[in-house]
Amino acid sequence: MNNTMKISIISVVVLTGLAVVFLPFKMKAKEKVVQQVKEVSLSEDTLITLVAVGDIMMGSNFPSSNYLPREGVELLKPMHEFLQMADVTFGNLEGTILNEGGRLKKCSDSTKCYAFRQPEYFVPQLKNAGFDFLSVANNHMGDFGEEGRTNTQRVLKEAGIRFAGLESCPWDTLTVKGVKIGMTAFAPNTACLQITDFTTLKKVVGHLDSICDIVIVSFHGGAEGSSRTHITRDTEIFYEENRGNVYEFARIAIDAGADVILGHGPHVTRAIDYYKGRFITYSMGNFCTYARFNLSGVNGVAPLFVLRLQKDGTFVDGKVVSTKQLGEGGPVLDAAKGALKQVSSLTKTDLPELKLQIKDDGSFYFN
Repeated sequence: MNNTMKISIISVVVLTGLAVVFLPFKMKAKEKVVQQVKEVSLSEDTLITLVAVGDIMMGSNFPSSNYLPREGVELLKPMHEFLQMADVTFGNLEGTILNEGGRLKKCSDSTKCYAFRQPEYFVPQLKNAGFDFLSVANNHMGDFGEEGRTNTQRVLKEAGIRFAGLESCPWDTLTVKGVKIGMTAFAPNTACLQITDFTTLKKVVGHLDSICDIVIVSFHGGAEGSSRTHITRDTEIFYEENRGNVYEFARIAIDAGADVILGHGPHVTRAIDYYKGRFITYSMGNFCTYARFNLSGVNGVAPLFVLRLQKDGTFVDGKVVSTKQLGEGGPVLDAAKGALKQVSSLTKTDLPELKLQIKDDGSFYFN
């Protein structure tokens, strides 16, 4: 986390040859029902910068060490400048952290089972990359039973990385620039806060809203795959599992007090949304997923979102940094801007009523 980034009414941040331009505009004060538009002074002291990415699984020692990157390789390093630029950096940890053992989930053939067991030496890499919050609410967090979940929580806590989304750790908080930020996460999986349980959603978010200035809600939901890039505004079923109605989930969360909704799970990029002055992304795709994932076509590109928020959580503006994964996996910048094109096209198609202004350099805001 780096709190030294300079921000002004019109600012340019140069990162590895890319210019990030944020434009002046009007912002909305935090009001869940009635919003008032007013001019505000944008400065380093009045804004919180949030960087958010999707799925992270940096390699698995199960069923074989062949699914690990070679020794000394740090897959996240090419993206450090972006991950470290924010006041708060978020990602979804798609799999347990466990050196060995654990009770493997039910598999008909363990040699072909999609079960992820990441070695503990990956944790310092996550910390060095700048991650502050990680969601642990997803299907692969249960790949190695309670031992896997418990060890993951232990090593993340020891590293000083906040995490949330399990029944045993429903939420967490941190304070940046005097602003208290809370995070919670939901998924349709065992031991997680359930994405279909709106009563618990309202209760947890309401509690965080009462003690925090900004509330981040993450979800692992929606059907998976390259044919599932569109949001349906309805319940999504995948392999007979209820993956939730992510459109409805996001709105209920914001009505309950959430300020940012960060989605993942479909393994592809989906649309972004704007509701009552709050930002929503429905899926951030595969950000850093090594060896066991399909990375062809749209599965291999992912957005890194740079979001600027007022200290009450009101969305100001953002930028889509396009990334792609090469070979077995690991993110690099994508000169073809595949993720930006996906975000722009899918948002205009799925949410035509939304007044999204998005530019070729990735900067965007909502009218």
